Amino acid sequence: MVLKKADKSDVVSSFQGDPFVGHLSTPVTNSNLTRTYLSLLPAYKTGLSPLLRGIYIGFVHGYFLLGPFVQLGPLRDSQVANFVGFVSTISLLIILTTCLIIYGFATFSDAAAKKAENKKVLVDFLTQQGWRQFTSGFIVGGFGGASIAYVLLQFVV
Repeated sequence: MVLKKADKSDVVSSFQGDPFVGHLSTPVTNSNLTRTYLSLLPAYKTGLSPLLRGIYIGFVHGYFLLGPFVQLGPLRDSQVANFVGFVSTISLLIILTTCLIIYGFATFSDAAAKKAENKKVLVDFLTQQGWRQFTSGFIVGGFGGASIAYVLLQFVV
């Protein structure tokens, strides 16, 4: 099997010249703007604990999930639309947290934790203990974000 070396004129090429990585280098994925944007997201920002990462991500999800439930729900024209949207958002956050817990148990089992001890983990919430803290922060942040959005809808708008 002969591998073709990437030309300078190729817009899309294999990542770092290795076609077996499963990632393509494009002008978008290799740009400094994309790398800067991704490094500012809470999941990849340096210096944050897993709990704080979860709070940030959960708060944004809770805050922005309320709107579609209020505006597009079956009771959107009633006086209880905000409250029903709030309860629906809390319910969805509980479902998402349950999914995070299941993912954590499946991915970060004891066998996987022993393998990870030998490797250096780049992101600190990709361990069993870090994922638990992240999930705890997600539910707290989600409830907080949904509560703030509900209060703003109820008393400000």
